[in-house]
Amino acid sequence: MDKPNILVEKTMEKVSDSYLLEQLRAGDQKAFDLLFVKYYKLLLASAYSLLLDENEAKDIVQNFFVDLWERKIYLDLQGSAKGYFFKSIHNRCINNHSKTTLNKKRPTQLVEVIVKNEDENGFSEQLHINLESAMAVLPAQKREALKLVYMQDKKYVDAAQAMGISVNSLKTHLKSGLKILRKKLKGN
Repeated sequence: MDKPNILVEKTMEKVSDSYLLEQLRAGDQKAFDLLFVKYYKLLLASAYSLLLDENEAKDIVQNFFVDLWERKIYLDLQGSAKGYFFKSIHNRCINNHSKTTLNKKRPTQLVEVIVKNEDENGFSEQLHINLESAMAVLPAQKREALKLVYMQDKKYVDAAQAMGISVNSLKTHLKSGLKILRKKLKGN
C-alpha cells in the first residue's frame, strides 16, 4: 500500500503546478487531489512551525483546501500556486493566533472593570453589592450576554446561539453592557 503513495509522490515532482491548475480549471477533480497530495504535508509542516499545535495546524490546512475547492479560489489564482498556498497558510496561522490571543483577553475585560473599582483589601463586600446592582439594572440581553461570555466563559458563537442572536449583535451587547457597568461602578 505504501508503493502507490511513493509512486504518486514521485509523479507529483514531475507535474507542474501550472499544469495542475489548468486541469483543475477545466474541471478535472483529480488535479485538485494531486495538488492536495503534493502540498498537504509541506503546508502542515509550515503551519505547525508557526502554531506549535498539530491539531490546529491540521485544521488550518484542511480548511484551506476546503476553501480552495468550495470557493473555487483556483479559478482566479495567478502566479505561483506554491507561493499562494504557503502565504495563505501563513496568514491563516497569524489570524488564528490573533483570535486565540483575543479569546484569552476577553474574560479579563470584566475583571478589569471590577479591579478598577476594587479597594486595597481586595474584592470588597461593597463592590460585590455594587456589581450585582449594576448588573440588575442592565437591559436583559446585555446582562445575559455578559453572564454567558464573562461568567460562564462561553464562546461568542455559543453565547449568540443560546440567545438566538447573531455574533455581531452579541458583541454589540457586550460592548455596551461593559460601558454601562463601568459608568455604574465608577459612580458608586
